[in-house]
Amino acid sequence: MLRKSRLPLDPLEFMTPARFSARYVESLALVAAEAWDSCANPPGLSEDEACGERHNPFVSHAFLLALEQSKSVGGRTGWSSAHVLIEDEAGRLVATAPAYLKSHSMGEYVFDHSWAQAFEQTGAPYYPKVQVCAPFTPVTGRRLLVARDAPVGARDALVAALRGLRKAVGASSIHVTFANEADSGALTKAGFAARTGEQFHFLNEGYADFDAFLAALASRKRKAIKRERREALGDDVTIDLLTGSDIKSEHWDSFFAFYMDTGSRKWGRPYLKRDFFDLIGSSMPERVLLVMAKRDGRHIAGAINFLGDDAIYGRNWGAIEERPFLHFEVCYYQAIEYAIRRGYKRVEAGAQGEHKLARGYRPVATHSAHEFADARFGAAVRDYLIRERAAVDEQIADYEAGLPFRRAD
Repeated sequence: MLRKSRLPLDPLEFMTPARFSARYVESLALVAAEAWDSCANPPGLSEDEACGERHNPFVSHAFLLALEQSKSVGGRTGWSSAHVLIEDEAGRLVATAPAYLKSHSMGEYVFDHSWAQAFEQTGAPYYPKVQVCAPFTPVTGRRLLVARDAPVGARDALVAALRGLRKAVGASSIHVTFANEADSGALTKAGFAARTGEQFHFLNEGYADFDAFLAALASRKRKAIKRERREALGDDVTIDLLTGSDIKSEHWDSFFAFYMDTGSRKWGRPYLKRDFFDLIGSSMPERVLLVMAKRDGRHIAGAINFLGDDAIYGRNWGAIEERPFLHFEVCYYQAIEYAIRRGYKRVEAGAQGEHKLARGYRPVATHSAHEFADARFGAAVRDYLIRERAAVDEQIADYEAGLPFRRAD
């Protein structure tokens, strides 16, 4: 249980001509949606300002509140909301961060289990730790959420307040995961240790249609994808693309059954509660795309995608019938086809999965930032991350060399 709502802005860490106050809240229900979203997804951002994503649904008030209201976070989940708010002299919210106190390292997709084990060998507890992220969501986006018209120094105040939260609750560390390049750079400049990873994204090169995308691939890969699509659907499976008001409660019932089946088999602990899907279906239906496979009048598999302004984000999938290549069709090819048809610039299909490379996805770097209360431990992690970054860069270069696209003459 958090005991304080006000956070210190240490003058040794934070100096600016503007005056700010900092506090945290234990629920996003205590923050007006309009105020939060003016920082999380400021209107009018250019693509450059937004690092390629002008609207990211996973830091929106609706998405994060649905996690809380459905009890997907909070309670005994090991995720306790502690969202950090920066207000100006007039009491206006000018910067914020989606922050959580964690009692474990699950649901983050940037793995620090070895750090936890090493830290606890020093005799000090690793948990709680401060996690700044969109829970259960390995999607790059803004993490230091600053309003466009915020006074100079608001981002610095936010970083200082995150450090204040760590001190106030006695946390071992701060972890800002899947930050975009701008936020990662700001955190590194502020003294955080930088970490990189890799994912695989489809990048829309202005293809006219799916066939134009296939034409960019080497002949062998092109033929393989065509065969996979034929075998996935056969003569008896059809695809429903559902968004907005087309998504009904029965669709959520079916999808949740798929999600639970995959979660119980693959991870053993599905994170999202059934109510979460009803809540997002009510509060942000235009940002959801369900891809549902149907056979003999009933849905047998499905994938949930979230829609930004520039990207489609594939998140969860499941099936109650086994069928060759159906996963690739529902999760990858349908998303690519939808992105091309609607003009999205990329498809992000979640964490891991080298098999995505053979299906036209490309390797991209992801970024996180980490800081530890124990300076000596932090120095050891920083040294390790230098070597890890070099290995990741080499791996991405190897992936690039083996992409299935046709070689230029």
